[in-house]
Amino acid sequence: MTAPARYLWPCQPTISHMPDILLTNDDGIHAPGLRALVKGLAGLATVSVVAPCQERSAAAQSLTVRQPIFCEQIAEREWAIEGTPADAMMVALHRLFPKSPDLVISGINRGPNLGENVFYSGTVGAATEAVINHVPAIAVSLAHRGKGFVYDHASQFARRLAELILREGLPSGVLLNVNVPLEWKGGVRFTRQSGKLTRTVLQEGADPRGRVYYWLNEEPVSGPPDPGSDYAAVFAGHVSVTPIELERTHEPSLSHLCHWAELLQASIKS
Repeated sequence: MTAPARYLWPCQPTISHMPDILLTNDDGIHAPGLRALVKGLAGLATVSVVAPCQERSAAAQSLTVRQPIFCEQIAEREWAIEGTPADAMMVALHRLFPKSPDLVISGINRGPNLGENVFYSGTVGAATEAVINHVPAIAVSLAHRGKGFVYDHASQFARRLAELILREGLPSGVLLNVNVPLEWKGGVRFTRQSGKLTRTVLQEGADPRGRVYYWLNEEPVSGPPDPGSDYAAVFAGHVSVTPIELERTHEPSLSHLCHWAELLQASIKS
């Protein structure tokens, strides 16, 4: 049985030249996770960095459209962008580099990007922007909260995964969302994106002028995660690798809901 075209692996021969890898993030160009990634990829590829000049966490795939996007070169093959992670990808792919990179790596994010967080994450948003522009991409996060972040093992895993992608390729229209636990036991699981396992909490307060504000937070809910999910892998101390497809059309609904077209047309005419 032949797989649908969008699931076929593209024909990508082994790269014979020194590959080009473009790095970005949403924690800012000087973030330690990004710096660990630069160090960890040394010797593997020609590495360039195009990233926000300051933290832009939870920017998702938002773009700057009502003001200019400022770009400043701060070092050899490094540019700081006054904008979002997706802005950084736009500038990199459409202005800074005449030839597209062989791979984009977004991260290493300070904190996890599990479950519904992929919809809000600037780390995942930057990788998504790359894949939209036909560049293979992965998003890498260190799944930890609080203090004591150490990025070395996440950087080493990202390098090994990059080597594999450069050799084998990725499916067209698919990015990999990677979460590496701080205390990694050495295992790797390919997982599905979890459903929401947290409860949104809005903590209310008032400023000195009496204006009401809310701090957005979350708290866990009871119940174990789906055993095949990203949360389950990380909770067990394993790296979670989740393939995320850009095509969001729900194929079964095309057939199930298509008869609505006539009903909707008729209601407009009447």
